[in-house]
Amino acid sequence: MNTLSYKTVSANKATAQKEWIVVDAAGHNLGRFASKVAMLLRGKYKPNFTPHVDCGDNVIVINAEKINLTGNKLDDKTYIRHTGYPGGQRTLSAKVVMQKNPAILVEKAVKGMLPKNKLGAQLFRNLNVYVGAEHKQDAQQPKVINLNDIK
Repeated sequence: MNTLSYKTVSANKATAQKEWIVVDAAGHNLGRFASKVAMLLRGKYKPNFTPHVDCGDNVIVINAEKINLTGNKLDDKTYIRHTGYPGGQRTLSAKVVMQKNPAILVEKAVKGMLPKNKLGAQLFRNLNVYVGAEHKQDAQQPKVINLNDIK
């Protein structure tokens, strides 16, 4: 028996095959949508997935303003930040964030589902979120995929 046929192949920066993918957020629920986008960014659906390497795809999210929040989340969900000064904690509801910039809702949801380390920061740079159906990455010739087809 040839034992070399059982070697595990690990991906690295040179062997990772990264693609550009366009995903439409219209009609999707925020959390379920964000988990699938995080999986695409991480590359977990690829057969050569390696946990410590950026082997995922570059993802373009369009129509971020058409994302759904179920139940009372639009009013009840809060986003907390801190100015750095004493007593500087500020909160915004999801409704206010949606009115200011709906792309922030999707970005925060996806970022929370990525690893909290240098790899997670690198993976987050592969995400581009746009309000509306237009995006700037036409030169990369991204392919459009349907998230409902991904398990």
